[in-house]
Amino acid sequence: MAPLTPPTQRIFEARGRRLNYAGRTLVMGILNVTPDSFSDGGRSAVLDDALANAHRLVAEGADILDIGGESTRPGHTPVPAEEEMARVLPAVKALAALPVPISVDTQKAVVAAAALKAGASIVNDIWGLMGDPEMARVAAAHDAGVVAMHNRASVDPNVDIVADILGFFDQSLERAARAGIRPERISLDPGIGFGKTFEQNLKALASLEVFSRLGFPLLLGTSRKSLIGKVIEATPAERLPGTIASNVIGILAGCAIIRVHDVAAHVQAVRVTEAIRNAS
Repeated sequence: MAPLTPPTQRIFEARGRRLNYAGRTLVMGILNVTPDSFSDGGRSAVLDDALANAHRLVAEGADILDIGGESTRPGHTPVPAEEEMARVLPAVKALAALPVPISVDTQKAVVAAAALKAGASIVNDIWGLMGDPEMARVAAAHDAGVVAMHNRASVDPNVDIVADILGFFDQSLERAARAGIRPERISLDPGIGFGKTFEQNLKALASLEVFSRLGFPLLLGTSRKSLIGKVIEATPAERLPGTIASNVIGILAGCAIIRVHDVAAHVQAVRVTEAIRNAS
């Protein structure tokens, strides 16, 4: 099968919603409806709290809301699909009428299918369509947008991480093509913090321009991650300055979407970065 050709327009499409990232970075706000999130300690685990936080993120300028019902931090305990759906679906249903698209952060096709039926528009898969064999089919059947993230089952410090990410993306795009997912519905994510050493995470961040040149919108997710805490000692709640620094570098390297907890601060940082970049 011929490889997917990158989209001709800078549009990320998800179930009829068209997100224009031409000269503009999209901000994806994180809404974890889990009791064990590494960054916020279950702040949105209760539905009323989740809805309030979601509306706050949209008011602060989020272009997308990413709802996750299973923690994927290192050493996390896997959650059965039924429990994950019980956490995610009430929030998706309640927020589906918002003016911004809803993304579901899941590695399970059955959860993705249920969330898409409930009103989600995007599937954010930490295994880049390479984990659950049904994920690509589900996304294609619903005309959903897809975030295909690079991951590794184990950390290997001897791996050339840039070549590994590029090879993984090739496989993800091939699987998307076989399922009938159109190019304008695909975003790629280098998976900072997943299956990589500290040095490999830094190398991936330093190579964002390489991934951006593939022609698909690149999503960057560094928000409050341990990478920042290893550069300078700080708890997750104290990592906003480091997160902003990494995202500014990402924007200048061509990233189209940044996934963050702190939307208001990043909207300001994004607009200033864009203004300076566009002036040049």
